[in-house]
Amino acid sequence: MTTERIRTEQTTEMTAAELERAGLLMVEEGVRISRFAVFVPVDATGQARPVLLRAGAVIGAFAVVHGGTIMLREARVEEHVIVGRPELGYAVGANYPGAGADTIIGEGAVIRAGAILYADARVGSGTVIGHHTLLRSAVRVGDESQLGHNLTVERASVIGSSVRCSPGSHITSSTLISDRVFLGAGVRTVNDKTLTWRDPEHQAVLDPPRFDVGAKVGSGSTILAGVTIGEQALVGAGSTVTRDVAPGVVVYGTPATVRGRVAR
Repeated sequence: MTTERIRTEQTTEMTAAELERAGLLMVEEGVRISRFAVFVPVDATGQARPVLLRAGAVIGAFAVVHGGTIMLREARVEEHVIVGRPELGYAVGANYPGAGADTIIGEGAVIRAGAILYADARVGSGTVIGHHTLLRSAVRVGDESQLGHNLTVERASVIGSSVRCSPGSHITSSTLISDRVFLGAGVRTVNDKTLTWRDPEHQAVLDPPRFDVGAKVGSGSTILAGVTIGEQALVGAGSTVTRDVAPGVVVYGTPATVRGRVAR
């Protein structure tokens, strides 16, 4: 079955065997693929992309793997995961045609059951993505990070290495989270000061927050648009942060105010 035939027949789902016969599945030694896994090699634009599985990669039952997915050595995708889903429709001021892209899961990384990774997401080596966590298009996650369950990470956000994000948080579009940041559970981030949505007379100006190296934010906190949490700063639980936090400073409250410095 050729790529052209796949386009002509408008095939949307294939088994691993069918994908391999079509020349769109490259598998190295020791790969394990559940017979219940499904592959979707063709995106909404009609473009077919191959799937590459390096040695020791594992794909669980009922996972859906889109064209362009690359799993490096010993990477693991658990049950009911969706990997490489193309973005289709309106998001962050633009309409997307459903085009696929390379979606990379790093060496030894684990994508827990129920997680969704959109096309062009990149997950670093040794990183764990929790159950039912969503990574939107063009998200980047570094090495040895841990993202808890039920997280939403919006498109084009960058998360560094050795980061811990506890469950139930929302990371708004284009947020920068540097190495060794720790976010508690239920942290909310905001990138829009005017709540503009599809207003033809006003263009939304998005200004995402930033978390510098080693910053820590307690559970239930809200970080507003344009705010920088400085290196090694600490935000107490339940705070609303409305302005920049200097490096090494402790803040808490609503609005958060300076209460001291981080003990060395």
